[in-house]
Amino acid sequence: MEVSLSRRVAAEAIGTALLLTAVVGSGIMAERLSGGNVALALLANAVATGGALVALILTFGPISGAHFNPVVTLALATRGEMRGGAAGGYIAAQVVGAIAGVWIAHAMFGLPILQLSSHARGTAGEWIGEFVATFGLLGLILSAARHAPAAVPYGVAAYITGAYWFTSSTSFANPAVTIARALTNTFAGIALRHVPAFIAAELIGGAAAVLVFGWMLDRGDK
Repeated sequence: MEVSLSRRVAAEAIGTALLLTAVVGSGIMAERLSGGNVALALLANAVATGGALVALILTFGPISGAHFNPVVTLALATRGEMRGGAAGGYIAAQVVGAIAGVWIAHAMFGLPILQLSSHARGTAGEWIGEFVATFGLLGLILSAARHAPAAVPYGVAAYITGAYWFTSSTSFANPAVTIARALTNTFAGIALRHVPAFIAAELIGGAAAVLVFGWMLDRGDK
C-alpha cells in the first residue's frame, strides 16, 4: 500500500532533523572532547554522521525514500520519479527539519538556541569540494538504487564519511544541511554569507550527476 504524502513529508522532516542533530551534536561533542585536536574532532564528527545515516536511511527509507536532501529530491523529480507537488513538500520539510535539528542539538548541549555561524568557508577550493561531494553522492544514489538498492544506506554513509576527509569543504552536499549549519556557531557551522555559493555548487554538482549518470545508466545504445 502506498504511503500517504503527509506521512512521507513527516518522515522527511523528522529524518532530516535527526540527521542535523547528529551532525551538529557530534561536532559539539567532538570539539569538547578532542582537546583542540581538529583532526580528531573531524574524525569523530565524520564517523558519527556516517553511523547516523545508516540508521536513519534504514528507518525512514521504507516510508519516504529517506532523501533528507533537496538535491536528491530535485534529481528524482527531474527524472520523472516523483511529482512536483510532492517534491515541493519534501524540500520544505527537509529545510524545516534541518533547522529544527540544529536547535535540538543546541538544546541538548546547553547552548543558545538561536545562533549565526562565523565559520568562514568561502574559498573556490571549497566550492569545488561541494561540487565533487554532491556529484559523487548523486551518482552513488542513482547507480545503487538501480543495481543494489539494499546497499544504499551503507553506500551513502561510507561516501559521506569518506568525503568529510577527501573534500576541502568537508562534504555538506545538501542545501538543507547548508542552510541549517549557518545557524550554529559550532564546529559544524558555515558563515551565512558563504551559504549561497555552497548551495550553487551543490545544485550544479547534482545537475551534472543527473546528466552524466543518466547517460551512463541508460540501457539503450545512445
